[in-house]
Amino acid sequence: MKKVSFDFIRYANCWEDADILLEGLNCAPNSRILSIGSAGDNSFSLLSTSPEIVVAVDISLVQLHLIELKKIAIRELEYDEVLAFLGFSEAGNRLETLGFLKSYLSEEAADYWSINQEAIKNGIIHQGKFEQYFQLFANKVLMFIHSKKTVNALFDKKNNTEQADFYDEKWNTWRWKMMFNIFFSRFVMGKWGRDPEFLKEVKVNVGHHIFEKAEQQLKSVEAQKNFILRYNLTGGFGDLLPHYLQYDNFIKIKANIDKLYLKQGFAQEAINEFGAFDAMNLSNIFEYMDDEIFKKTAKSLIAGLNDNGQMAYWNLMVSRQVSSIFEGELFYEKELSEKLTAIDKGFFYNGFLVDKKSRN
Repeated sequence: MKKVSFDFIRYANCWEDADILLEGLNCAPNSRILSIGSAGDNSFSLLSTSPEIVVAVDISLVQLHLIELKKIAIRELEYDEVLAFLGFSEAGNRLETLGFLKSYLSEEAADYWSINQEAIKNGIIHQGKFEQYFQLFANKVLMFIHSKKTVNALFDKKNNTEQADFYDEKWNTWRWKMMFNIFFSRFVMGKWGRDPEFLKEVKVNVGHHIFEKAEQQLKSVEAQKNFILRYNLTGGFGDLLPHYLQYDNFIKIKANIDKLYLKQGFAQEAINEFGAFDAMNLSNIFEYMDDEIFKKTAKSLIAGLNDNGQMAYWNLMVSRQVSSIFEGELFYEKELSEKLTAIDKGFFYNGFLVDKKSRN
């Protein structure tokens, strides 16, 4: 990761399904939870389980500044104010709101946002590199493939057969296939979306892999209520909010917001500081590691997982399964993992895995 820059916002939102994460980890009240930070969304969602503590850990200090800003906004603002400030709804006073929130931020985070006010003004949830990649596709590329009317029709209510027919007859044109495979190729994604270093371990055809995963989702009625797909194709969430900002979840999260702690560094370093955990949200961190680092990291994480604790993580284009290497220490929750993978709103992921630590 030494070649990767962390001095800007890579992800302004979490592009992983909090619903399957919560079901997979099934955290009991008062659990101790470790969570990869990213944009903070899924760490917030884990607060809805009434934990003892959630530690959001990330290598990037900038991502932690983003999480801290969201945390303080959730704590200090009303529901509608949070939606407006973050960029889910229109607002003309975001800089005034930032001025109010800055007194609650750490000095380092307050300084960062003071010199990045333009990102706040334009709605912070749209300002990550990955979000701007999707914005480019939705606003500059898709217009040469489908009209707004056709895009909106994709999300109209239809039954399974009607959705599949719409995809086959209206959506899956030669232009869609060509432009999709170019835009989501290894080269373009590495340059404009992710970092080439993040694709170092990927051996498959990136564009072809994502096209096949997207096709499955687009032909399904689940596409109509998928907030991730909505953003990918329109550049906005519309009325489809991520888990942590759905009102009932938001109220629970707000009540537990001070149980969220931030830690800069690697996941295993959070264990050294906070002790063992009952559950771990590991995002897709193993995707970026070579085999040696993967095994070393996994071993450290297992050591920091309490007996009967569970770790959940995603595979994108690199197959990584901790329980297949440490069979005596972890049990692969195969049935649960396959069930949740099948309903994952993060349709581009190849698999969602849950491993449970055996009692010694």
